[in-house]
Amino acid sequence: MHDFIRQLPKVELHLHIEGTLEPELMFELAQRNRIDIPFASPREVREAYRFSNLQSFLDIYYQGANVLIHEQDFFDLTWAYLLRCRDDRVMHTEIFFDPQAHTARGIDFATVVGGIRRALDQGQAELGISSHLILCFLRHLSEAEAMATLEQALPHRDRIIGVGLDSSERGHPPEKFARVFRRARDAGFLAVAHAGEEGPARNIRGALEALGVQRIDHGVRCVEDPALVRELAQTRMPLTVCPLSNVKLKVFENMQAHNIVELLRQGLCVTINSDDPAYFGGYMTDNFLAVAEAHTVTRQELAQFTLNAIEASFVSEEHKQAMAEKVRRFLADAP
Repeated sequence: MHDFIRQLPKVELHLHIEGTLEPELMFELAQRNRIDIPFASPREVREAYRFSNLQSFLDIYYQGANVLIHEQDFFDLTWAYLLRCRDDRVMHTEIFFDPQAHTARGIDFATVVGGIRRALDQGQAELGISSHLILCFLRHLSEAEAMATLEQALPHRDRIIGVGLDSSERGHPPEKFARVFRRARDAGFLAVAHAGEEGPARNIRGALEALGVQRIDHGVRCVEDPALVRELAQTRMPLTVCPLSNVKLKVFENMQAHNIVELLRQGLCVTINSDDPAYFGGYMTDNFLAVAEAHTVTRQELAQFTLNAIEASFVSEEHKQAMAEKVRRFLADAP
């Protein structure tokens, strides 16, 4: 099964590019940009990754982002991730970025987008990996700050396909950003939102009703509301689930307790993703392997996670059909 998973074509829909900052690259960028960081070695950074909850993770996450200064830094970060995608057989990826984590430090919005987008374009040309870019608002900041960030994004509308909502759910329900998302949708952006991870199932309903999202990021706590589970299955509303992340942040005690396979078998459009892989212990193949090692799953079910991701992606129908055909051919030909 390991070889099957390693070769299985994949699609990633829930990936924070800042969360791919490996300790070695953090040190390289800190030296290049003459930024002081409170760690003496990459090993010390990895030790610091032993956080216990979402907030303690976010603290180290934003500290790491301080080494990202120039457009080339954002390019290097994104390119390193795309090389991982190549190794993991990722055909298409839809990447989140947190502009507020950078503009708050005085980094120009265009610098951030320019570096990421240049790497994504090169990834398409040289690696054959297609991609989209999604701007995420930080929900612990104010509605006004989110609206200001959206205004900064408008001149880059052709380079950013959608908006999302991330960071801590607690005390920051989706409804807080209803006007921002309405403005974003009116401007032509697609919409997604983190909901039902550390927050309750009602946040999923809030994201659907108040924000008008086309995908729910995480969403694993939907099981608290059986009626919601039935609705999600009937409407094929995608859930971009991140198994290793969920275990690391104690959403589930261990992978055996994770509900992703159960949700798949109930007919929900669940997908496997890596979230913040430098912090949570693995990229796409690692997440697929972790699920397969903890649960009894068939090859068809593993392939269905990719087929669900293709269905949930923001690409053309023609592109979806081509990727789905690639998965089906792989499934038919796999030894």
